[in-house]
Amino acid sequence: MVVCDDGSSDETARIAESLGCIVLRHSRNLGYGAAIRTLIDRARSEGADVLVTLDGDGQHNPKEIGSLVEPIIVGTADVVIGTRFGENGIRKDVPKFRKFGIRTITRVVDTLSDSTVTDAQSGFRAYSKRALSTIRPGEHGMGASTEILLMAKDSGLTIVEVPTTVRYSDDSKSTLNPVYHFTDVVASTLKVASLRHPLITFGLPGVAFLAASLIFGVWALDIFSQEGRLVTNLSLISIGSAIIGTILLTAGILLYTLVTLLREQIPH
Repeated sequence: MVVCDDGSSDETARIAESLGCIVLRHSRNLGYGAAIRTLIDRARSEGADVLVTLDGDGQHNPKEIGSLVEPIIVGTADVVIGTRFGENGIRKDVPKFRKFGIRTITRVVDTLSDSTVTDAQSGFRAYSKRALSTIRPGEHGMGASTEILLMAKDSGLTIVEVPTTVRYSDDSKSTLNPVYHFTDVVASTLKVASLRHPLITFGLPGVAFLAASLIFGVWALDIFSQEGRLVTNLSLISIGSAIIGTILLTAGILLYTLVTLLREQIPH
């Protein structure tokens, strides 16, 4: 077993080593994503066939590792997520704010990656050798969990989910502010998506704003032609939407061009 000690100030490293674990240390706290990247790099360098990651807060049940890696062993998956959703939906013992966060973030990921994942934030995962050779998250924070899924989808990796149990207690409560955690993950996800799919992330909203500008503009002109008066609110909405739409569409095209040029420079 390999433990990543992400600059902790407690006895994590000592206890892990006393139990026979290999400890990979960060001199300072770098974040969840950096820890996952360190573990992936180590697994790749060791030539591992499968890597299983689980959080160190005691929420996950190690006895379920067998069922988690089974899809990889039989060759039907490259990335396996231990989902907190069952056949009847998310577990009742999951705190309400976590339910909201999980559902919202997962919808964002599903929309951007055209997938049907139910738990994009689960830290209980398994990766095949193929996945280890392809995935290396750049995000240092919690956004790495969704970045990995977007990278896997772009690389044509097969993602499946396996129902798992989770235990929430006072010892397993996150020390992160839930609002900060939520905004950090969503922002990181949108950032990754904007670099991978700029036309969708910026272009589509830009077109929507331009369409709204046209609708409100025609509406304002119609009133002006019939009644001879200019409706200020409609005009301002039309002009504002046109400006925002133009900026978004231009940003999408420029970023798409830049990303395409950079990809062409990278040898495959």
